[in-house]
Amino acid sequence: MNHLFTFVSHILSLIGCHICFAGANRPAAPVNVSVTHLRADSATVSWNIPEGEIVIGFAISQQRQDGLVQRFIREVNTTSHACVLWDLKEDTDYIIQVQSVGLYGESLASKKVHFRTLKKSEHLQSAMMNQADDPEVEGLDISRHLQTGEILIIMTVLLMWAAVIALFCKQYDIIKDNDSNNHSKEKSKPLSVHSTPEYHNGGLLGSKFQRTSSSVSIIKV
Repeated sequence: MNHLFTFVSHILSLIGCHICFAGANRPAAPVNVSVTHLRADSATVSWNIPEGEIVIGFAISQQRQDGLVQRFIREVNTTSHACVLWDLKEDTDYIIQVQSVGLYGESLASKKVHFRTLKKSEHLQSAMMNQADDPEVEGLDISRHLQTGEILIIMTVLLMWAAVIALFCKQYDIIKDNDSNNHSKEKSKPLSVHSTPEYHNGGLLGSKFQRTSSSVSIIKV
């Protein structure tokens, strides 16, 4: 009986030592937790890890302030210090806490951070302001203006070429009509008054010979 009691005591002490060792080697809680890029349906959570801590992942507890919806996000094998929260409800209060995941367990939870999602109208206005302040968007606007100017120049050149071709075709038609009119005039010129018409049988020459033959008389001896 005493031996059994001693054995159980050793087992419990080993378990306690393991628990103490694991607790001592858990990472410290994340610090500087903040929420940025607020939208009507999303937000970005970021945090810092204390120096010297070995972290292999993170866990985020997300809860609506009214307590109706709670979500737990856990990712390992990552060194990311930020996470995007999706499918949020617009104009709603949320509370989040972040934990670091280490080789021997999870850290304590960070301080609670409260944030409120935007309304859809506020989201659109914020997006428009961000685009106006974004230099990359300004560069895109400039490139769009350049593309529009190039298109206008190309269209102007094409229209000029079309006008030149149309003018050439019109002049060609005029020249062609003049040539055809000149040929038709030459064909329709009247015969000269000095030219003598020739007649065949029964014509002018035939009538002369008939008159001559009729004037010859036959004398019988």
